Amino acid sequence: MSLLRLLTALLGLAPTLLLAATLRCDNRLISTGDSIHEVLTKCGEPVSRDLLGYRERRDDWGFHHELVVEEWVYGPRNGMYYFLRFEDNRLVDIDSRRVQ
Repeated sequence: MSLLRLLTALLGLAPTLLLAATLRCDNRLISTGDSIHEVLTKCGEPVSRDLLGYRERRDDWGFHHELVVEEWVYGPRNGMYYFLRFEDNRLVDIDSRRVQ
């Protein structure tokens, strides 16, 4: 019976997880997978842009590639800051935190 409760709880979180992968900029929507150019066009220049470093990735043929990892910050918007993480010029994560 506890497995059924766990599955029900996870299914209840599914819409929340989907919302975490998008951000509204005025009347435009950005989501994970968007390019840096798309985000700049829809949201404008961020408050800050930080180079976090590089991440190594191996492709299907065994070759290693270094991916640039950046974090952009937008806000505050209604007391929230939005942190966008890019890898290889693609949006991979959107996080938000309330200003204290």
